[in-house]
Amino acid sequence: MFAFSLSFFFRCCEENWPEHQNIRSSHHQEAREAQRTIQRSRLPTGAAGSACFSSKMLFPNASTRQLNGTCTSSVDMELFLHYSLIPSLFIILVLSLLQRQEHCRQRDDTSHLLGNHFGMIIPLDFVGTFSNRWSYGVAFGATANKVMFLFSEGYQPLQVPQWAQAFVLLIGGIEVGLSHFPFFACLSSEFRLVSSILGFSYSLTWFAVTVLHITQCPHGQFVGKYETVMFYWPSLLCLAFLLGRFLLMFVKSLRVHLGWELQTEEKPFLEAHQAEHVKQLLRKRPRQERKNSWFQTKIYEWDPCFQFPSRMIGTTVLAFICLYLFIVIEFCIFVCVRDELDVFEGELENYVASVNQTGTLTPVLLQVKELISVIKGVWVVTILPASLTCVSYLFHILACYRKHIKRLWAGDKHFLPLKFHNPSSSESVVAIARYSGWQIAYILWGYLIIHVMQSLCGLVIMYSLVLPVIHNQALKMLRGLGIGTLTISIVLGLMILQVWIAAKFFLQPKMGTADKQKPLALNNRLLISCILGTWLIARIDRTILQSGYEGADMGFSAWIGMLYVDHYHTNPVLVSFCHILITGHRERRLQQAIKCWYLNQSAGPCISARSRTRWLLLQTLINNPRLVMLRKSRPDRGSQEFTQILLTSSEI
Repeated sequence: MFAFSLSFFFRCCEENWPEHQNIRSSHHQEAREAQRTIQRSRLPTGAAGSACFSSKMLFPNASTRQLNGTCTSSVDMELFLHYSLIPSLFIILVLSLLQRQEHCRQRDDTSHLLGNHFGMIIPLDFVGTFSNRWSYGVAFGATANKVMFLFSEGYQPLQVPQWAQAFVLLIGGIEVGLSHFPFFACLSSEFRLVSSILGFSYSLTWFAVTVLHITQCPHGQFVGKYETVMFYWPSLLCLAFLLGRFLLMFVKSLRVHLGWELQTEEKPFLEAHQAEHVKQLLRKRPRQERKNSWFQTKIYEWDPCFQFPSRMIGTTVLAFICLYLFIVIEFCIFVCVRDELDVFEGELENYVASVNQTGTLTPVLLQVKELISVIKGVWVVTILPASLTCVSYLFHILACYRKHIKRLWAGDKHFLPLKFHNPSSSESVVAIARYSGWQIAYILWGYLIIHVMQSLCGLVIMYSLVLPVIHNQALKMLRGLGIGTLTISIVLGLMILQVWIAAKFFLQPKMGTADKQKPLALNNRLLISCILGTWLIARIDRTILQSGYEGADMGFSAWIGMLYVDHYHTNPVLVSFCHILITGHRERRLQQAIKCWYLNQSAGPCISARSRTRWLLLQTLINNPRLVMLRKSRPDRGSQEFTQILLTSSEI
């Protein structure tokens, strides 16, 4: 979903850019002459053109932007992305050779060529990883601009028909994933010394190439000065953080290797915050709870017994960077459209000047020019509130995740639609992989829709409040505003009166003292749903669809499935119970080993359970030689000779 959203957005940009380049070069002189005409002319509408968000006040002139169209960098970032697969695969191979297979030590089959020194690397546990969360999140952030630019530049390594574009995008996503796989693999590998060296070298390569690309072509064709820096500074910041992280890992692992520090313990099965959560449940609640501050009550209260998994931290960091890049790209497209509108305004002014402002279309053309100026100003002004709205949604989604997962831990499912009380296990597992993509797609498209809606609201405010004052029509505006306010007040009063009359005379009394309202109480939420549905469209934790159709919201379904997977796999009570079972089993085995050692020292040799089982198996096969034919054959020579001896003895 995220990939298709980006590809659609950038295709629109690419289709408009070549035409913009041709028109722009031929009409710059005409636009400058039009600006001079605006300054010389005395418009009958007063100072409307200069007061209503003048483009000269808000934006630099197109001729003052330092363009870099002729700049050619020696580094092609897309080509470097392809070649980065070579060191990436080398790092994966080295770490895989060092990785031990846990299951190989539990089997008797030793026919593997590499023995137990080759295993699959798990770069990140999306469910149960609570350590190095910010390192993994920054590693996700390092991939943000690669994903955005990959689809914006039309990644097409193969000439395929239109119906196969989805497979091309899938190949591009796999390539980006493989090129950034070493970041996660080096962070999660248990061979800290080797992985820190490989991770630092790989991160330094990416950092150096990115810096070289920026220094050679720092400016661009849309924003102007330092446009490339605006696009790449999040990636540089993430790579610099990873360099510091790998350097710290190297120092710690080197001290351990030299014997200056003790080796840290392996990842615990039961995390500290999960144990604290269970202890908190077993404690008796105090009679007088401490009062929270306004920030804790209204915004967020920190809980020491809860930690967000690395998946949520990584998704949030990646969503922040993608939202920033999306806003920058949107502004670049706006610059192109603004230049086209400036040329169109210049043509309008030339026409008005040619007819000496006496033509029949002159008032209409002046109103069109005023509308264009207002639209350009309102669109730029509403970038900030739309951005802050989506940023607040990202923080709010984290708070909702903690609230929802705690309710599931407590067995409360009433906040979920009835259809999602027992979700499918397969859909929940798939939701873990889908959640990040849906979250980013919701934020990006939600920002665009919210920006459009806020711009429309800004136009309404401009034409209803600001422009009448500028055109010396304040009294008329106040008169119309008063009439409108009175009309809305009367309508709302009649609606409230209808509800009161219906509750007073047409409904039966309450059935119980605990009932909050009478049976069949009226509650019209149509208007509120329309307003909030548009404003909250970027939130994935709530669906804007009506009851009974929540399953059609695939993003909300992914959110619910992800909550259930985290609930089943990270529930502190369940994890604590499993931890007690595992600890008890280890203690019993330790006691048996100590007892066997004691008997070995005092009474004689101790026979292990495995040796006893093999001896009984041999005795059974000797007494029943035909059972050898039913056993799994082994390629080694000794086993074949032993089988032949048993078969021969059975025939005798």
